[in-house]
Amino acid sequence: MKIEILYRPSYSIAKIALSAGEGVQAEAGAMVGMSAGMQVETKMQGGFLKSLARSVLGGESLFINTFRAPAGGGELLLAPTLVGDVFNLTLSGGETYLVQSGSYLASSETISVDTKWSGAKTFFGGEGLIMLRCSGTGELVLSSYGAIHEMTLSPGETYTVDTGHLVAFSENMPFKVRAIGGLKSTLLGGEGLVVDLQGPGKVLLQTRSEGAFLEWLLPKIPKQSSGS
Repeated sequence: MKIEILYRPSYSIAKIALSAGEGVQAEAGAMVGMSAGMQVETKMQGGFLKSLARSVLGGESLFINTFRAPAGGGELLLAPTLVGDVFNLTLSGGETYLVQSGSYLASSETISVDTKWSGAKTFFGGEGLIMLRCSGTGELVLSSYGAIHEMTLSPGETYTVDTGHLVAFSENMPFKVRAIGGLKSTLLGGEGLVVDLQGPGKVLLQTRSEGAFLEWLLPKIPKQSSGS
């Protein structure tokens, strides 16, 4: 499998070249185009209960599409729903990343995608920290709203991230989800939940927040009057 990311960072698309018989699993609705002869299989990954957990808790589709190349190989184009970047990680030796719901785009068939609850929505926080657990050996393709900012934390180094900007981080990194500031800060400061991450490990952030954009947009949409 060879992955090329085109048109970065605002309108990124993943161009995936597959060898004969090779397959890639992708989020439903991510396919933009594919070469002739590609076979597509739609199924619930890991059975009904795991798929239901990915859908209800992880914000992902209940189904996963597996694209398989014919004898001559094939090409697949994948893109996320939102405007933004696409990034691929090569996992080795059973390496594991926790991925923010909505950021998973595709992966090798050798990558396991499961749901891990690592926090909870609070009364004041607009976003909970609901993560997908991606582990194994192979390629993992992620998407972001806005550009992706990659950070590598040194042992013991701590960094605080707004949960709306978190894309993924290494599972072995200690972390804690909390509300930032006090009640006044939460209500008036436009902040909600943050996560304190501690190195060593890699962290992927997105430069824009979908939740923050919706908070800005929704009040500007004209409301339909009751008499119309």
